[in-house]
This record gives sequence, C-alpha cells and structure tokens, in this order.
Amino acid sequence: MNEIIKQLSSRKSIREFTGESVEDDDLELILKTAQRCPSSINGQQISLVYTRDKEKIKEIAKLCNNQQHIEECDVFITIVVDFNRTAFALEQVNEKQVIHSHAEGILVGAVDAGIMLNAIQIVAESLGYGTTAIGAVRRDPEAFIKLLNLPTKTFPIVGTTIGVATQKAKDVPLKPKIPLKGFAFEDEYNDEEIKKSVLEYEQTMKQYRKENNMEFFPSYCERTASYYKKLYCPKISESYKKQGFEFID
Repeated sequence: MNEIIKQLSSRKSIREFTGESVEDDDLELILKTAQRCPSSINGQQISLVYTRDKEKIKEIAKLCNNQQHIEECDVFITIVVDFNRTAFALEQVNEKQVIHSHAEGILVGAVDAGIMLNAIQIVAESLGYGTTAIGAVRRDPEAFIKLLNLPTKTFPIVGTTIGVATQKAKDVPLKPKIPLKGFAFEDEYNDEEIKKSVLEYEQTMKQYRKENNMEFFPSYCERTASYYKKLYCPKISESYKKQGFEFID
C-alpha cells in the first residue's frame, strides 16, 4: 500500500489539539497546493479566508455552536463560494453573469468547495496535522459574512480546522463505515442493499461503541435522525438571497 492510500485509509476527524502552531511554510504549502484543485470550467469560483487570530477563532467557534475543538485549533479556513470573482471577469468582456441566480450555480459552488475541502485536509494531514470539516459555518451565515467581510455573490459554505493533534486524538480508533456492498454499486443503484447495509452498520457501530467505552454516543440511526429530522441550518436560503444569489429556475 503506498503512502497516499495509507493516509486516506487512516483518515479521521481530530477534535483535540495541543495548541502548537502550524508552521508558516506548511500553511503556505497547504494553500498553494489546494489552489491546484480542479474547478468547474476553471472558473476558480472558490476563495479561502484563513485566520490564526485567536480572538477571531474564538468567535468562529461560538458561531459554530460553541465547538471547543475549533477554539483550540491553530488555523481555521473558511471555504467561500466566490462568484464575485467570476462576475468581475465577465465584466471585462462586457458580459453579465447569471450563473449565481440558478440552481446550477449553487451546485457548482458546493461541488468545487467540497473538492477544495478535501485537498486542504489531505495536504494538511500529509504534513502531520489534524483537521475536521466544519459544516456549522452555515448555522449563522450572516454573522460569518460580517465577520469575514464577504461581498455579495459570495457565501461561506464550509470550513476546516488545522492544528497539531493530541496523542489521545491520534489514538482514537477508526470508525467503521457502511459495508462496501451497500456503498458502491456496479451498473445500477441497489435500494435493497442500502437498507440491509444500514441495519448491518447500526449493529457494527453499537459493537464499536461498546468495545471503545463510547456507549454514551448515539447510534448511527439516532445520530443521523438528530440532524435530519429538522432543519439544522435554517438561515441559508435567506442569507443566499441577501448575498445576491437567487433560485429562479
């Protein structure tokens, strides 16, 4: 197994940091490497806003439902969908951008942001740092927009922590995943395997929690229900519209 596959196969979210700093050269390398990500039509409609300011990180942690590990990280990167950049590019050739007013623009931004998140985390982890994806930046997007001074046609869609992981965090065993047969299908989607794999995974996770003294954690079905039975980021549509995005399809 080569080193890239080994790293990806052992990936885990890190929620405890030592407080040690990310080296300046490492952070620059993370940012430069992430910039090489593919983007739809090479529009490069993603920008990054990173911060090491402890007070600002503390405010970010507060906005993200008071997640302690965010406050403890050394660098927080907000991944921003940025159709402000592309709108200006169109102006240079006397054209007016419309993509941000349609569902396709929302999908383009979300897909490109996900690709960027993955690249940032892979590079950071390859340099020995720990990361966790933070979707909670969408809980109060208007506050994030104000905090980061984001113009119209931009939106903070996801974030990530970067820091030096504690040994305890490194030692947390990898979580099992849904059985492969219920995840990857040849030729066509298999709903029966989906349902079987969920039931199997529910039992696997219960055993994992028991073996690792984590029985206080909810099961897979319980945890998923705790989020998806409600709208846990309720301000997105309103904030999108205020930022100049529309849904006119």
